[in-house]
Amino acid sequence: MAPTRTLRERLRWSKLYSFSCVRPSSPLDNEAPYSLPGPGCSRIVYCNQPRVHRKKPLKYPTNYISTTRYNIITFLPKAIFEQFRRVANLYFLLAAFLSLTPVTPFSAVSMIAPLAFVVGLSMAKEALEDWRRFMQDMEVNSRKVSIHKGEGRFGYKHWQKIRVGDVVKVEKDQFFPADLLLLSSSYEDGICYVETMNLDGETNLKVKRSLEVTLPLDDDEAFKDFRAFIRCEDPNPSLYTFVGNFEYERQVYPLDPSQILLRDSKLRNTSYVYGVVIFTGHDSKVMQNATKSPSKRSRIEKKMDKIIYILFTLLVLISLISSIGFAVKTKYGMPKWWYLQPQNTTNLYDPSKPSLAGIFHLITALILYGYLIPISLYVSIEVVKVLQAMFINQDLHMYDEETGIPAQARTSNLNEELGQVDTILSDKTGTLTCNQMDFLKCSIAGVSYGVGSSEVEMAAAKQMASEASNAPEQLSSSQDFWEDSGGAFGSSEIELESGMNCTVEKPQKSRIKGFSFEDDRLMHGNWTKDPNAGTILLFFRILALCHTAIPEMNEETGGFTYEAESPDEGAFLVAAREFGIEFCKRTQSSVFVRERYSCSENPVEREFKILNLLEFSSKRKRMSVVVRDESGQINLLCKGADSIILERLSKNGRMYENDTSRHLNEYGEAGLRTLALAYRVLEESEYSAWNTEFVKAKTTIGPDREAQLERVSDMIERDLFLVGATAVEDKLQKGVPQCIDKLAQAGLKIWVLTGDKMETAINIGFACSLLRQGMKQICISIMNSDLVTPDAKKAAKENILMQITNAIQMVKLEKDPHAAFALIIDGKTLSYALEDDMKNQFLSLAVDCASVICCRVSPKQKALVTRLVKEGTEKTTLAIGDGANDVGMIQEADIGVGISGVEGMQAVMASDFSIAQFRFLERLLVVHGHWCYKRIAQMICYFFYKNIAFGLTLFYFEAYTGFSGQSVYDDWYMLLFNVILTSLPVISLGVFEQDVSSEVCLQFPALYQQGPKNLFFDWYRIFGWMGNGLYSSLIIFFLNINIFYDQAFRAGGQTADMAAVGTTMFTCIIWAVNIQIALTMSHFTWIQHLFVWGSIATWYVFLVAYGMSSPLISGNAYQILLEALGPAPMYWAVTLLVTASCNIPYLAHISFQRALNPLDHHVIQEIKYYKKDLEDQHMWKRERSRARQETKIGFTARVDAKIRQLKGKLQKKSSTFSIQMVS
Repeated sequence: MAPTRTLRERLRWSKLYSFSCVRPSSPLDNEAPYSLPGPGCSRIVYCNQPRVHRKKPLKYPTNYISTTRYNIITFLPKAIFEQFRRVANLYFLLAAFLSLTPVTPFSAVSMIAPLAFVVGLSMAKEALEDWRRFMQDMEVNSRKVSIHKGEGRFGYKHWQKIRVGDVVKVEKDQFFPADLLLLSSSYEDGICYVETMNLDGETNLKVKRSLEVTLPLDDDEAFKDFRAFIRCEDPNPSLYTFVGNFEYERQVYPLDPSQILLRDSKLRNTSYVYGVVIFTGHDSKVMQNATKSPSKRSRIEKKMDKIIYILFTLLVLISLISSIGFAVKTKYGMPKWWYLQPQNTTNLYDPSKPSLAGIFHLITALILYGYLIPISLYVSIEVVKVLQAMFINQDLHMYDEETGIPAQARTSNLNEELGQVDTILSDKTGTLTCNQMDFLKCSIAGVSYGVGSSEVEMAAAKQMASEASNAPEQLSSSQDFWEDSGGAFGSSEIELESGMNCTVEKPQKSRIKGFSFEDDRLMHGNWTKDPNAGTILLFFRILALCHTAIPEMNEETGGFTYEAESPDEGAFLVAAREFGIEFCKRTQSSVFVRERYSCSENPVEREFKILNLLEFSSKRKRMSVVVRDESGQINLLCKGADSIILERLSKNGRMYENDTSRHLNEYGEAGLRTLALAYRVLEESEYSAWNTEFVKAKTTIGPDREAQLERVSDMIERDLFLVGATAVEDKLQKGVPQCIDKLAQAGLKIWVLTGDKMETAINIGFACSLLRQGMKQICISIMNSDLVTPDAKKAAKENILMQITNAIQMVKLEKDPHAAFALIIDGKTLSYALEDDMKNQFLSLAVDCASVICCRVSPKQKALVTRLVKEGTEKTTLAIGDGANDVGMIQEADIGVGISGVEGMQAVMASDFSIAQFRFLERLLVVHGHWCYKRIAQMICYFFYKNIAFGLTLFYFEAYTGFSGQSVYDDWYMLLFNVILTSLPVISLGVFEQDVSSEVCLQFPALYQQGPKNLFFDWYRIFGWMGNGLYSSLIIFFLNINIFYDQAFRAGGQTADMAAVGTTMFTCIIWAVNIQIALTMSHFTWIQHLFVWGSIATWYVFLVAYGMSSPLISGNAYQILLEALGPAPMYWAVTLLVTASCNIPYLAHISFQRALNPLDHHVIQEIKYYKKDLEDQHMWKRERSRARQETKIGFTARVDAKIRQLKGKLQKKSSTFSIQMVS
């Protein structure tokens, strides 16, 4: 049933909006023929005729979307390819094929089964992860929306069944199912409000408008005979542009982005809209911005492939040596060995064909020495990573109690990458911020009001006080300030309302959202007694009138809530209300406010006629409204950036300029967002003349319209009178400044990529200390935004390149060691900077800057910037975001972290790790990242060590026995070596090892740099462990052979046979490698003790059980421990001697390193072991202050800069005082 007119809102916003929301009064046919520019404008849409688009050439993709990596057909080939990208798996596949031949030393099942198990397990994990993506896609595709079915009837259909040309009806708080052309809305003039959070991250509502000609299409019946024709641009990823024509009733109308409703944005504050589908499915702009889900591998895993190459080369080398030796022996020795019956031989050892025998033996050797490249390495790493992921998932310090959401490792492949991150690329809205502003201070008529302090001010004051008092527990860095306010990780933040207790005890009071102002001079109507009461009233009126917000009555409280285009406006309106000037109603031509001058008075409702509204834009950096008050006086009320407002003041309007400028600087240093407020009284004749020009510019059609509106607006926004300034605190998510500070101290670089305006992004940068007062800002931007012709684009490109070149030169010539640079660039400029011939210079500049902020960037650009940083620096990148607009960036980065926020689950579904809030990133990286990196690195190095130590003894024995292909070990020994006897200790190392505790990791963030510097998995350490394995193999083999060679080892005079030597040698290996891992571990629990010593005990238990089995099973090992080796003292002496000889060099090495060249964690371990952190607090504080990377961003750097400034002021005052004393 069609909605009645009583439900339709009556506001005609077109009378208010000066720029984007004013529609031309006549179609283009009345002006001049309009042609679409560019070759990519071939899309044709027949409105309300979807059947036309079911046949070629007008058949377009369906609205079905898929973000999965595989489908039923591609899963097997793709997943198998992914598994055999691993070099070791390729080797084992080859070995499995060779095991089917007669030359194999092992059975085929023993080679094929482990490979099938490992590959099958990994593929099952991939299938499970992709199934989750598929279910998410199905949830989206199965959403329902109302679609015109014909004859004016609408019915619900699934999103995936929508086609181009369909007319859809979207209701309030629903997402748009495809890219639509807005036809009409519940508002009489076709206005609707759209939230684009999933596209650009902004929570501010955008105003969209329909064409005038489609306004009558305002109910279901109106679409019964509706027919129209659209010719527009082809699918593309640009969110902020659209070019097209709408042909209706033989007239042609131009289309622009203000009429387009994009998929995944949401309808807000509007009962319903009608729209026609233009782009569906993967043609929609949000999907055009999506990037394919990549296959990610960690740097350690890639490096492990190189180690496998080295070991494979070693394997081939010793196999060649073995085969050549076998061929020589076969040719020259075989004829003499009559007992082998050389006349009845096969090709495997035919003296007449030694080359062929050598080739066959090469295959045997390749399989025999396969223990150099153990398949159990991959199984163990998979097990360890899954267990590490479980610990991440169960970490209570990363559990958000408010939402009940824990951290989640969605893939376990990248755990160790968390410990090697160099650059973090972060979204802003919903990731860093709550998008909530608090009114904190203001300056009116040259007087500063507001006694509250920002976090920066409080931290600097506390540290200065501690330094001045020389207290024994002197704070060495601002990290102590965070920690003093709460011991637990989750409670270490300073919140303004409670943080006041650091300096003065104040009673808690109920907090008003958006208003943290405290100053009795303005509160409770006290401002009416001020000598400047008239100016103060004007200040409050500007706050209450100069905006585009809509009041909504809150039925529960009886008060008003405000739907504002920016959170700043909302905070200003709340502040005005608290000061006594409440915005309560808006009509199409007036704004009504209730003014209460004291608590005892009843409010007086006043009407202000809205004559014109000049919108805020990033180019104008100001907003103005022309109003007529009840006395008939016309006023221009203006608010904007102080740099813009101050240059537009009249000579008589600068009375408060000096004081206000000083206050603005103070607010800026305190990390607050500032705006200047001004006004101007207009004469009737002056306004009339200007308004004529303004209306003319407003109704202009063509590319000059924006420029003409700007020129006319500039005419009236002159000769202003300064009233004052505002200072609001941007409410970041809980713990964000502390987290950024800790990450900066850990040596991480942080970039912010946001779809927000440049001013908003800069203010957020100040709020979270990525920017600070005194930091030199490098803003790269295009001077002229209307770039259509090739010459204009070329000129713009050259101009951008010149800006980048000059900035690079400026950074290089800077000599001040404390100087810090911040690079700020917008999306249009970035599109040029990312081109192939300029991106390297841009990256070079960005890397040299302390912080980088990219504004107005599309999702595609976020992904491209991430790719540039990843490939250009060749270092690990981490992207973090919470919306669908962050998916491309998350997938492109080496590690993608999704935040389970209010923007849906798209970012989480695309991520590798998910957390509930940004602050948990600190623990995820500094604690779990550090641990996982060291655990995996040490585990892999140890794995190669033990397998080289074991595998080379096989080679030595074969060479010792004439390259016979004989193994010195029993087959069961070899089978159990990697599976049972040495597997659990190495898994415990990978899961439980801690060089330092989690608390120490957070106290000493510089420890994190061991990962990015790759201290534990560089080639020096890898070859060191390989050398250790080589040394151990030589000691184990030659000591055993030489000791047992020609002397009795039992009391009865018996000499050792091959079984006795092999078992003794294997016992030495088990002891040596398990003692080695015990020396490697820094952190022992009962689990490590159980696994290490239990593995050794298991070996003896197995020997007893195996020896007691039937000789048909145990063979030469029958009763070998109980009767042969156990009673022989030489067996135990050799075990002790060989184990000590293998491990003493390593023990000497680590002792030397700790004594003369200790690493950071060695020093901390000794301090903690001897409890020096408790006995000598001063030393502990000093060490902590050293344990942070020198950084120019973050709260610590900001406080340090504030302290330098305060000290400079004190020195100036003391020197002035000294001069006065002398004089």
